[in-house]
Amino acid sequence: MAYENYEIEEKFQAADKLINEGKIAEAATMLEEILADVPDFGKAHNHMGWLYETKFKNFKQAEEFYRLALKFAPEYPAAYYNYAYLLSTLRRFDDLENLLNTALKLPGISFATIYNEFGLMREIQGRYDDAVHYFRLYIQNSFDSKTIETAAESIRRCNRKRELLDNR
Repeated sequence: MAYENYEIEEKFQAADKLINEGKIAEAATMLEEILADVPDFGKAHNHMGWLYETKFKNFKQAEEFYRLALKFAPEYPAAYYNYAYLLSTLRRFDDLENLLNTALKLPGISFATIYNEFGLMREIQGRYDDAVHYFRLYIQNSFDSKTIETAAESIRRCNRKRELLDNR
C-alpha cells in the first residue's frame, strides 16, 4: 500500500537517516513510533527487520518484520533483498528460491541483484554450473563495471571450486 501521509513518510526518512548515521537506538525508537501510529506501514517493518537482523542478531524477529513488510508493501524491493539475505544466512533455500522467483515479477526490482542471490544460493549448494548460469544473468542485467567484475569473479570462484572438488 502506498502512503500519502507525508508526515509519516518524512518521519520514516528521518529514521532511515538515523540508521545511516549509526544512531540505531534512535532509529529503532522512531520506527516503533511509526508502527504504533500506522501498523501497516511496510517500509518501517522492513527497516525494523534489517535492524533486528544486522544489529540485534535476532533472526526470528527480523523474519517476522520482513514478512510484515512483504504483506503491507509487496512492491517495496528492499524488503525482498533484505529477506533474501536473511534466508540465505539461515540456509533456508526452498524459502529463498520461492522469494526470489516472486521478486522477479516485481516492477522496479533489480534483476541483477536477484540473479546474484540465485547464483550465491546455488554456489552454497555446490551446484556450480547453475551458479555460473545465474552469475551470467547477473552480468547480463548489470549496468556498471564494478558489479560486472564482481559477477566475473564469482564465475571464476565457482569454476575453481568445481575444479578443486572434482579432483578429490
